[in-house]
Amino acid sequence: MVSLPPSLPIAVSLVLAFVAGAALVLAFAPFSWYPLAFLALALFYLALRDRSPGGAFVVGWAFGLGLMGFGVSWVRISLNEFGNMDPGIANLLTALFVAAMALYYGIAGWLIHRLDRGPVWVGPLLVLPGVWVLVEWLRGWLFTGFPWLTIGYSQIDSPLAGFAPVAGVHGVSLVVAIGAGLLWGLMAWTRRSRIVAALGLGGVFLAGAGLAQFDWTRPAGAPLRASVLQANIPQSIKWDEAARLPTIEAYLQLTRDHLDSDVLVWPETALPDFLHRLRAPIIDPLSTLANERGIGIVFGIPTTSEDGEPRYHNSLVSIGGSEDVYHKRHLVPFGEYLPFRRWLGPVVEWFDVPMSDFSPGQMVRPLLSVNGQSVGVSICYEIAFPAEVIEALPDAVYLITVSNDAWFGDSLAPHQHLEIARMRALETGRPLLRATNTGISAIIDDRGRLGGAVPLFERGAFSAEIHPRSGATPFVTLGNALAIGLATALLLAGGVLSLRRRN
Repeated sequence: MVSLPPSLPIAVSLVLAFVAGAALVLAFAPFSWYPLAFLALALFYLALRDRSPGGAFVVGWAFGLGLMGFGVSWVRISLNEFGNMDPGIANLLTALFVAAMALYYGIAGWLIHRLDRGPVWVGPLLVLPGVWVLVEWLRGWLFTGFPWLTIGYSQIDSPLAGFAPVAGVHGVSLVVAIGAGLLWGLMAWTRRSRIVAALGLGGVFLAGAGLAQFDWTRPAGAPLRASVLQANIPQSIKWDEAARLPTIEAYLQLTRDHLDSDVLVWPETALPDFLHRLRAPIIDPLSTLANERGIGIVFGIPTTSEDGEPRYHNSLVSIGGSEDVYHKRHLVPFGEYLPFRRWLGPVVEWFDVPMSDFSPGQMVRPLLSVNGQSVGVSICYEIAFPAEVIEALPDAVYLITVSNDAWFGDSLAPHQHLEIARMRALETGRPLLRATNTGISAIIDDRGRLGGAVPLFERGAFSAEIHPRSGATPFVTLGNALAIGLATALLLAGGVLSLRRRN
């Protein structure tokens, strides 16, 4: 056996867990040091060894503080610099948000401790993967969900990405956690068991590489020339009256420069006014141009609907051919609407966010007709919810996602957001067009590979040929059921073996 201490002092475990959580951030974009994901989870498991139930919870919470504290600290930028919130309050709320998200990892630590009572391999190979994936999945939907930094995203450029079209990002997370358990075995088991762990770890990577060779979808029709447009409008002036006309002219000029494309995509709320106000002066002439050229133009814009009281929507509009509209369904709490107004009272006054009173759209499926083709669409945060994205499949022949990542400033978030979009393209076997206000706008192929991009804080466009696709990947057919079912089975098996050991 490797000479590991039977029990680390609690202070050492806390520091180790915090450092492991912080290091895990480096596995995600823009760093993309994906092997760190395995090491971070193995160290997390080491820090949990021989703790009390309360100690395991605190160690897990420390891991979460490291991960969320370094990984999503950009929340402060959204609140303070662009949400017009006092710096002290913004820092306090960011710290509370990080502490709350870290609780999920405290729960994970506690559960692993309670169930890790079986043979030496049960904890790292059954309990750790099962708990980890189920807790990540829970974080992705509870209280509207915050699925950011799901560990599977870190593997978008690794051989394990081959598992994504089969079991989705949670399936990749499951394989990462199993790999971390095998890495633990390499460090802690006897020589013969280490050989088995090494073979198992190699087998995991070979299986991922093998799955990546499958073509789960097929071309559907002629290729299209697509362009994503990025006007790089600073968030500080986006809604200023004086900046409205220059903003509109910037997108019109970018459009005129790329009329050789079949489809052009503008970002979320690219036009800083309501659709009905811009209909006659801007939209109708643009629609005429699109029809004359035989192109589709998709742009983000706020819209209103009258059904009793007026309602406001964060919308995506397609013109050229027939006009179609999609209203964002999954809104960002405290960013696009203020929940619990009645109970929070004066607290909501801290959130002085422009355009923060939207209503969710009621469409059953996130589909938009673009020049006669069905396209799966998502606005900003929606791309982070795979179960919602695949509702557009298999009808959608490609995907469009638009965002205003100016809210994140010059932080890790735009890179992380792009990484999430790449995973959606890979899971669904569809090319994806991503247009954002300040970057990173990109065109991604059906295997999640970046075809090209407009960098952060630059005005410009990127054009490339995309191939519409048909068919369905296993993930589109099964959704999260396969990954969550396997994680549950591992956890139940680990629990049964632990109970037998106790008896």
